[in-house]
Amino acid sequence: MAVTGIACRFPGASDASAFWKLLLDGRHGASEVPPDRWITDDWTNGSDAPRPPSRFGGFITGHSDFDHAFFGVSPAEASEMDVQQRLILEMSWHAIEDAGIDPTALAGSTTGVFVGMMSSDWTSIAMSSPAEMTPHRGTGGGYCMAANRVSYHLDLHGPSMTVDTACSSSLVALHQAASAIRAGDIDTAIVAGANMMLSPALSVFYAESGLASTDGRCKPFSAGADGIGRGEGIGVVVLQRETDAITRSGLSYARILASAVNHDGRSNGISAPSMWSQIAVLESAYARASVNAADIDFVEGHGTGTVLGDMIESRALGKVLGVERSRPCLLGSVKGNVGHLEGAAGIAGFIKAILSVKNRVLPPSLFADAENEALGLSGKGLRLNDSVAKLPRTPIVGGISSFGMGGTNAHVVVGSPTDVRSPSRLSGTSVLTISATDDSALTSNVTALADFVDDVSPDRFNQIAYSTNIVKTGLRSRIAVAADTPSQGAAALRRAVLLRSGTASGRTPAPAFLFTGQGSQYPAMGRALERCCPVYSDRLREVVDAAADDLRPHLDRVLFDEDSAELVARAAIAQPALFAVQYALSAAFVDVGVRPVAVLGHSLGEFAAAVTAGALTMSDALGLVSMRGTAMDTAAGAGGMLSVRADVSTIVAHVELDSTLCIAAINGPGSTVLAGATEALERAERALAAYSPKRQRVTHAFHSPTMEPAASMLRASGIRVPPNATTVPFYSTLRGGEIDGADLTLAYWSEQMVRPVDYLGAMRALLADARPSHLIEIGPNGVLTTLARDIDTTGAERLVPMPGPASAGTEFAEVLAALYSQGTDVVWAPLYQQQHRTVRRLPGYRFDHDRHRLAGKPTLRFRSNVPAVEPILDDTAVGAALGGVSAESPLFTTATTVPDELDLETSICTLIAQLGGFETGEFTRSSRLRDDLGFDSIMAVRLGDRVNELLAPTPPIAVVDLADNLDTVGNLVDFVRHHTRTYPHTVILEGAN
Repeated sequence: MAVTGIACRFPGASDASAFWKLLLDGRHGASEVPPDRWITDDWTNGSDAPRPPSRFGGFITGHSDFDHAFFGVSPAEASEMDVQQRLILEMSWHAIEDAGIDPTALAGSTTGVFVGMMSSDWTSIAMSSPAEMTPHRGTGGGYCMAANRVSYHLDLHGPSMTVDTACSSSLVALHQAASAIRAGDIDTAIVAGANMMLSPALSVFYAESGLASTDGRCKPFSAGADGIGRGEGIGVVVLQRETDAITRSGLSYARILASAVNHDGRSNGISAPSMWSQIAVLESAYARASVNAADIDFVEGHGTGTVLGDMIESRALGKVLGVERSRPCLLGSVKGNVGHLEGAAGIAGFIKAILSVKNRVLPPSLFADAENEALGLSGKGLRLNDSVAKLPRTPIVGGISSFGMGGTNAHVVVGSPTDVRSPSRLSGTSVLTISATDDSALTSNVTALADFVDDVSPDRFNQIAYSTNIVKTGLRSRIAVAADTPSQGAAALRRAVLLRSGTASGRTPAPAFLFTGQGSQYPAMGRALERCCPVYSDRLREVVDAAADDLRPHLDRVLFDEDSAELVARAAIAQPALFAVQYALSAAFVDVGVRPVAVLGHSLGEFAAAVTAGALTMSDALGLVSMRGTAMDTAAGAGGMLSVRADVSTIVAHVELDSTLCIAAINGPGSTVLAGATEALERAERALAAYSPKRQRVTHAFHSPTMEPAASMLRASGIRVPPNATTVPFYSTLRGGEIDGADLTLAYWSEQMVRPVDYLGAMRALLADARPSHLIEIGPNGVLTTLARDIDTTGAERLVPMPGPASAGTEFAEVLAALYSQGTDVVWAPLYQQQHRTVRRLPGYRFDHDRHRLAGKPTLRFRSNVPAVEPILDDTAVGAALGGVSAESPLFTTATTVPDELDLETSICTLIAQLGGFETGEFTRSSRLRDDLGFDSIMAVRLGDRVNELLAPTPPIAVVDLADNLDTVGNLVDFVRHHTRTYPHTVILEGAN
């Protein structure tokens, strides 16, 4: 089993990186009690007072900060949630990201959540006065909710439980999680330990019991050990079955080899440790791990720094590990650095241990320079680790112990991770992606990612970009940039956040594919993108390999060789080459999740469009195109083409159309192409001199009667064309509108060679029917998107992934970046070579915090000073919104007029704001009540009650009906308006005399 993700906040360390540095530096995170916790001076030294708690402890900063909007929690509910629940939510998100998983991708999975927690000072304070109880305060203080919150907000369907075995809680929770994975119940587990010190109650207990350190610091196994120094913090790890971890991300800090849990039974006291039970749990764990005691390199001990506890633990370790050793087992405890984290103590030691295994270094144990000689560690095969120690190059094996005050013991055995890192080198264009819940959070997260990318080595850049695609894509506000190097990527991110942001809300991009016709080709037109994009390269090679033996070498030259101008001019080669580029480009888009809502091809482009629409197979279309090009080179008559900036009626007014001169293409309201004999074109060019005539660089008069011999040759070939029904709407430029795949017979393709191209008619039909958000050019040049500018009145965005001979090959990735930023869920893996599809760790999400502080502090008598809770609704404000009703109005006010729509909407918004703790300007009609504003079933009931009471809809609104309409604020307003027939019949004002 692999430990794939870590997140933590411990005293003196805001994240795992800072925690590791704290350990290596041999520092501690102890400080004086912050004034926002409790005032030590309030605890007097009178004869009837308890012993005062220490002035020192291990505290984290910013404990009241929480990004309630990120998790869809209202401010009102957030302020009523235990701080531990809030921190576990944020740290769980970070740990999942650290495991190389997009947290949103776990929604609906059977991922389990296991939390270790032995106390909740928040609950003790918040629930001390029943008169101040609220529904959210009840759920906010439940121990079970520490785990259940994570499962609920991330939509996880596996087991979800909070474990309380006192100081061993979080290591027992880890054992439970590992057991569930081994049993096959789940594949992934989130394991957390939490402890927050908001009250001195436990500190007084330790002092009264003689267990407290005089200076508030633990000194494990030290001669100066004099008791427990308390600490707080949150630690979260992600566990996965090792085979799944290797397949999914390849990330692993360490492996869990085995774990064991037992209890002291009826020993020498419920709160006294038992040496024999500790021996038993150690032996059980090592037996399950199939390791010899002599192979254990280090033990992260429980190490509370009490004389009795250290003595019993060292004796138990000596009994198990002190035999037949060639080198001593290194011993230490993280409690010297961060204090005794109680319910989170086990996870803190576990995180220290797996970081040591991953880095092959064991940090020093604080106070080890003054070892308690009475422990006799050297005679037990143990050595207190007093400096940074390099661990052996052979597979490392370590153990972690955690013992509960009530007698529950746990030991976990960890080992070196399986190394699956693949070498990499910089190649191709990558896309960096980042997402957040809103534009404000997006800015801070983009900045953090840019700073991180600045320091990335070039050989890892593709893997880092791929990692952002896997881990950082699931939220609504998005930015993506294409880049070739770290410096380009960092600069592009900073520019993007200054210039724009994308919000994936509302309509998901719905692109139409426009397939370019002949005339857009040029030598080496496939080379730039082929070098940068593996999925395009694979699709292009698919067409070339399917070509006839005599055609294949010519295609290679036209696609990749600059010196192929002569071949590009031959229809028999240029047309299959163009088809290859178009098929590869459209298939590459589909492979990465960009699917068209409609397709349209201009002349030759219709063949690749038909394949994308599902009407033809690639091999059938390639055969048709090859025969078509050969027929044109062999049988078509001579002639040329002339483009004119005029409509058909203007042209007809100036020139006579006959068998030698005809309309070949209608490309726009003022863009027409003529085809015919050379002499006829010369006459037309003179007659239409005022309309910017331009001769086309073509060898034939395409789409004119001179193509009839070639069309006859295609019909006579008898080539088999088995058309299928289209799966994507196909807009024919021969018919000027949508047709079915069954119509794409050999007769259609023959007629298409002779008849004019009605691009204008087909585009108008496509725009009217499909309403595309984007028009994407599928071809080696930006031709049709340019023409569409004069046709499209819908404002569809035009994207060109291959902009001609000057293409750098990055444009395809840039198009994907633009589509992702606007809401397309891109499948990124095909964009990368296999060696780059490796996940690396990224900076965690930067939450946009608000402060949610519990009012009041604990006093000497453990009474809460929490002030009286404000009424849920300020009736004066609601009354004003309802037309001037105030606290001075009569208790019962009757109205019979239909409410003004603006007044009704203001009333509903006021109710929402006050129930949720928002300012009315913080949300709009489009704000989602559950996902954005955190309206759950409790708030729905309260909202329904207040709507019925204050607005008196007729008939009254049932709560179940209201819950069904809790989509957006606007939906709710419209629903209530529909059910409200008169102004409130009775407005009851709470508190009126």
